[in-house]
Amino acid sequence: MNFRIILATLFLLPVLVFSRADAQDVQTGENVPEWAKHAVWYQIFPERFRNGDPTNDPVSERINAPDGWEITPWTSDWYQRADWEQRQGPMFRDGVFLRRYGGDLQGVIDKLDYLADLGITAIYFNPIFDAVSLHKYDASHYHHIDRHFGPDPEGDIEIMKQEDPADPSTWQWTSADLLFLELLDEARERDIRIIIDGVWNHTGRDFWAFRHIIEHGEDSPYSDWYKITEFSDEYSDGFAYEGWWGYPGLPEFREDGDNIHPEVKEHIFAVTERWMAPNGDVERGVSGWRLDVADELGFEFWREWHAFVRELNPEAITIAEIWDDKARDFIKDDLFSVVMNYRWAYAVHDFFINQNISATEFGERLNALLDDFPDRVNMAMQNLMDSHDTERLSSMIVNADRDYKEGSRITEAENTYDVRAPRPDEWDILRLIATFQFTAPGAPMVYYGTEAGMWGADDPDDRKPMIWPDMNYDDEVNHPFGRPRPHDPVMFDHQLHSWYTQLADTRHRHEAFRIGEFEVLHTDDENQVFAFTRYIENGEFTMVIINRGERDQTLEISPELRKNVALPRYMMDVFTGMGISKDEETYQINVPFDRPLIFVPVYVE
Repeated sequence: MNFRIILATLFLLPVLVFSRADAQDVQTGENVPEWAKHAVWYQIFPERFRNGDPTNDPVSERINAPDGWEITPWTSDWYQRADWEQRQGPMFRDGVFLRRYGGDLQGVIDKLDYLADLGITAIYFNPIFDAVSLHKYDASHYHHIDRHFGPDPEGDIEIMKQEDPADPSTWQWTSADLLFLELLDEARERDIRIIIDGVWNHTGRDFWAFRHIIEHGEDSPYSDWYKITEFSDEYSDGFAYEGWWGYPGLPEFREDGDNIHPEVKEHIFAVTERWMAPNGDVERGVSGWRLDVADELGFEFWREWHAFVRELNPEAITIAEIWDDKARDFIKDDLFSVVMNYRWAYAVHDFFINQNISATEFGERLNALLDDFPDRVNMAMQNLMDSHDTERLSSMIVNADRDYKEGSRITEAENTYDVRAPRPDEWDILRLIATFQFTAPGAPMVYYGTEAGMWGADDPDDRKPMIWPDMNYDDEVNHPFGRPRPHDPVMFDHQLHSWYTQLADTRHRHEAFRIGEFEVLHTDDENQVFAFTRYIENGEFTMVIINRGERDQTLEISPELRKNVALPRYMMDVFTGMGISKDEETYQINVPFDRPLIFVPVYVE
């Protein structure tokens, strides 16, 4: 879902945040599974990843679509509006949210080898539970996979009708559910783990319990599940209620102090067990959860839920969606394993894109983030730059005059956001950022299509259909407000894909990039050069050098490390094969403009 960057956090810090010393005292990272430190993540927005089964495509009745509605062609110009869309209103946004492209689970299964070859070892799915919207944050059922993600939507509807959704003993497995279990099996065969989105704060209006309230009013046994403020015939539903951030399409569950309604919690626990241990087999379940708007649920609920999760599977990971410094609170006492590391993204954006901090300040920001948590947590932090809640990384670079997420949603004609494709020099900056992402402490996460050369503004433009090499796409020639723009070819970027593949391979080959110590080796604020090492005590030593300036540089680096390591006599850059050698304790290095260097040891017998 889309979430605002809450600037008010600056004023809340004295209340919400404890000191780093206190944080270290109460955090051990013991609930960070070992595998998570070695992960390369890939985020999939299912409706837009791959249409593997056109026979299960969404139908107009499910989404209350207008006359003439049809599935949008996968390869069409993003800003080209169909006739039915134009009838919804004059603006691009008037119809785009009713679009469906038909992405499904079969499409993911078909592309698991693509992900394995890319070097992906863990997938984070945006919501896959049964829901009306394209994003699925408005669940109709938590205990079923979306009917149009599986092979038999009509048959699945009939199965759902046979159940009492409030009674887990009556739950059955739909064709979509079974296909998801097959996907888990297929991924496991490729050593890929899967986590799913848990949205426990709110549902959609089509959620089975909420529908029951609409039908039966105050007599419904679920009437106290939601934040209903008044029952009255003056309301179209017969009652007034609170929606997430005021949006009525996402009714919120009722809170019970620092917890949630006990019957809602019981239902969520049953759903959690269903997907973590299907038919009692934890080996066939998901490997963890990403938790939506985690800071909008009470700590007591999270403590109980986490205890249940870790009882089911001690190796499960839980990742909180936290955008700000409250991340410290939500990992204290070993509650969540890690967070989506947006604070890391802010620092990277400031140095590489906005260029409003120096190389020295960048190093200080990074070290401050690392000081907040134990090493075991830092090594597994989900380091991302873009997601379904942000503009694409490439478009951040095109619009480099803006802060992270600032003005990135194209909502009004006055918006001057540039929708064009990046230029070659802007793709070079993306390569710099990707290199840092895969070599810095934390587990990198790639948003689907970033590796393929996709661009786009914030929601909905960040949710374009995935670009695949076996498809021919229309050029982007239209503009959301009818303005002139370049005619941009849309095609799979093989060179960029190879870059990401090589980065993942480098991370997998060199343990130092996964669990090594991090130390800044050199900063040049005048020329914006930043060099650091990842090393293992009494083990491997590596160096990464980023030149964000405007000219080539020659550096002399003499590492002075906190811990013991034997500096290798010879090192080689993984991209170019360029070698360097150590003269006593110094490396002399020629650093090209806007080209990263990753030096790894070369051992000569």
